[in-house]
Amino acid sequence: MESGAVQEAFAMDASFWVAIIVFTVALVVIISEKIHKTVVAIFGAALILVLKILDQHEAFHLEEFGVDWNVIFLLVGMMIIISLMRPTGMFEYIAIRSAKLGRGDPLRIMIIFAVITAAFSALLDNVTTVLLLAPVTLLIADALEVDAIPFLIVEALSSNIGGTATLIGDPPNIMIASRAKLNFMDFIIHLAPIIIVIMVCFLFIIRLVFANSLKTREELKQRIMNLNEADAIKDPLMLKKSLCVLGFVLLGFMLHGVFHYEPATVALFGAGVLLLLSGTSEPQRVLAEVEWQVIFFFIGLFIMVGGLVKVGAIKMMSTEMLDLTRGDLLSTSMLIMWFSAIASAVIDNIPYVATMNPLVIDMAGELWPEESGIALLQHPELMPIWWSLALGSCLGGNGSPIGASANVIIVEMAGRAGQKISFLRFMAYGVPVTIVTVFIAMIYVYLRYYAFT
Repeated sequence: MESGAVQEAFAMDASFWVAIIVFTVALVVIISEKIHKTVVAIFGAALILVLKILDQHEAFHLEEFGVDWNVIFLLVGMMIIISLMRPTGMFEYIAIRSAKLGRGDPLRIMIIFAVITAAFSALLDNVTTVLLLAPVTLLIADALEVDAIPFLIVEALSSNIGGTATLIGDPPNIMIASRAKLNFMDFIIHLAPIIIVIMVCFLFIIRLVFANSLKTREELKQRIMNLNEADAIKDPLMLKKSLCVLGFVLLGFMLHGVFHYEPATVALFGAGVLLLLSGTSEPQRVLAEVEWQVIFFFIGLFIMVGGLVKVGAIKMMSTEMLDLTRGDLLSTSMLIMWFSAIASAVIDNIPYVATMNPLVIDMAGELWPEESGIALLQHPELMPIWWSLALGSCLGGNGSPIGASANVIIVEMAGRAGQKISFLRFMAYGVPVTIVTVFIAMIYVYLRYYAFT
């Protein structure tokens, strides 16, 4: 019996270190960008399964350790909807119309594009938004003969700010909502108000920084004014169908708590309806435009983090954090917000939140051991910690070009267009914005949840 107990203890100890090593090495390689992050995540997940840190049933069927399919299918559903909307020309129409609204003035156009990017990022998601708007931005900057890089960086920063406001706006929010069983309106009520304030401050910063540097000639402004936005619409009928379906999907997100449908169910239903309405005979074309590398990155990541949960590494981290803050929830909220902001600037905020979610849940279990289920996940005193995690990780993603998926996409698209964005140039814009926005968010969390209790 004693020999068996020793062997079991040794096996658990070995599993603990193997899970940590696999995750840490994967994270370092992802940060280095030497190998594509999706390849790293899939290989790391495969190692976790082959080395039996998790078995296949735990990885694919248990919510505690495995893949969060609600996140996966929410992303797939929204990507299919956007894939069907893209050929209609709606986004090009909006971009040209916005440029004309700015009367061809580069600074005005930048501010309008920042607002549109933030709004679309809240309603769709930030990755999709930058994919759609960046190519048009490059064309308009070229027409005005101004540097496109400030425009692209501002759009990346705006997308991360705007995406923070809603459940579907930024992948970390989707992950938090799924784990904490939060609904669309929870994010609107708790995060949207401060994001509006932050966005106003960000627009003021844009005006301050670029007021004297974004200039162009009058004849180039006129070139923009002569563009006909109506020519951008390629399929008016499909556009109407898409807008109707998207409207119902957004309404479904808002009411999913009332009808008890998960966001993934709403998104998949919308995708299915729009596929039927499109009458496409080539669904493979639509499905090919889904960002499958992002989807499989998530799947691999969930499995690696599940390994950390199973071996107890997350529990150990949560205990250390509680010891550090001595169980004071205000200190814990502030620590999580700033730590999240810094960590999300250093690594992509998706793997960071995937690691933090189980840590917060485990910490809650230690603070309120008599609670379980929804009562534990949405304990009134725990909610500010969830919002601090969301604000810190989403806003902190602005700190570097690898801090958020939208940043990575902007940098890659700019590079393909011959507009190389260096790591340091992105940080020169991103770090000050991150510090200002997280500081505003910190004041908000303190005043709303702690100052008057």
